[in-house]
Amino acid sequence: MNGLLKGALVACGGAAGAVALRRATQTRPRYQPWERAPYRDFPNRVLVIGGGFAGYTAARELCRLTHGRDDVGVMLISRENYFTFWPMLASVISSDVETKNVAQPLRRALIRDGASFRRADLEAVDPARHIVTAGGREFPYEHLVLALGAEPAYFGVPGVEEHAISIRGIGAGEEITNKVIERYEETTLVHGEVPESKLTFVVIGGGATGVEIASELHSLVRDLLVPDYPNIDPRSVKIILVDRNKEILKELDPALRRVARKKLADLQIEVINNVKAKEITAERVILDDGREIATENVIWTAGARASVKLDDLDFPHDERRGLLVDRFMRVEGHEDVWGIGDSAANVDEHGEPVPPNAQAAVQEGKAVARNIIAAIDGGKLEPFRYRPVGQLVEMGSEFAVNEVMGVKFSGFIAALFWRMTYLYKLESPNSRVRIAADWLLDLFYEPSVTQIRR
Repeated sequence: MNGLLKGALVACGGAAGAVALRRATQTRPRYQPWERAPYRDFPNRVLVIGGGFAGYTAARELCRLTHGRDDVGVMLISRENYFTFWPMLASVISSDVETKNVAQPLRRALIRDGASFRRADLEAVDPARHIVTAGGREFPYEHLVLALGAEPAYFGVPGVEEHAISIRGIGAGEEITNKVIERYEETTLVHGEVPESKLTFVVIGGGATGVEIASELHSLVRDLLVPDYPNIDPRSVKIILVDRNKEILKELDPALRRVARKKLADLQIEVINNVKAKEITAERVILDDGREIATENVIWTAGARASVKLDDLDFPHDERRGLLVDRFMRVEGHEDVWGIGDSAANVDEHGEPVPPNAQAAVQEGKAVARNIIAAIDGGKLEPFRYRPVGQLVEMGSEFAVNEVMGVKFSGFIAALFWRMTYLYKLESPNSRVRIAADWLLDLFYEPSVTQIRR
């Protein structure tokens, strides 16, 4: 009797153990909390190409919208593991901001949000197979977001690429500073009269970038470098801003344009309007009205075009405005390919082109994320609506012209607003603290300016 009872108990225990083991096996998550499901394992894979404001925002918004879901995977591919915080790039020229703090890290932020990241150059897109090739590898997708950004447009002007500094990447600020210091060092070695071209700096393009660069150049040559080069009269240095439009900062309110123009005059920055650069040589800029400016130092900010990478992709696009998209930001002829940022010809609800700026890119990134999730869930897509918040233009560390929600203001208070706004918008907490500390130290010490030759 005891033997039978003991056998029954063993059998029951074995059965119970088997059931418990089976249940544990069935309920155990495939990946532990410290593990991350590979991008390829998700049934709905969203691949974002480009790590600028638009692509980065789209990836993060997708992660936010799918938090807690296990059916949507997000990956971002970028040629760099950072994105450039363009609003502060000009401040690098006067050492107001360090270059490394303008570079906002991509990998750490995206991984913390739940996305995958790969640093690679885009090579090809095969929409028929739903495959992107980058860095020699193939990446599948169910939805593809193209946010390839923009690059300088030269409009066929001879000599620009050979003889001018273009604002094409994060190193542009340092390149301009190094150019100025190099000219100063050369001037100190000259015996006799210094050629005018040596100390004349020409900025081509009267938009926000051109105005900010010209203003930062003034801070560099009229303030920061004066103690280091006592034998160079700062008044012998010329800064000239050339703009093809009737007025600089054409996107601003006319009252603010006049304020900005007066400020440039106070800074002794010469402005030439209604004229285009016809040719740039090693020693001069030739204008289309016949005038010539003797200079060995040209900075080009006159325009941008969609990434030339689009030329290699089999999607409809034009040369300047980028990918042709519908009002939902889908690339024409493709239900699962989306175009945002400077590489797409997005329009607002009135059919007007969306300006190629950071605030538009951020809005597009958030909107495309919502539409992609709607497409995955079988919901209704929403047409993109651009809502301009305003524009901030810094003209040195103590002056700015701002238009925010219809409110126009300028001067020192505007400069403080500029700083607080962009300090808040920085993605990296580390950069925020470092830049704020640098600005605080600048109140007591002059920033050091050096040329790092490589």
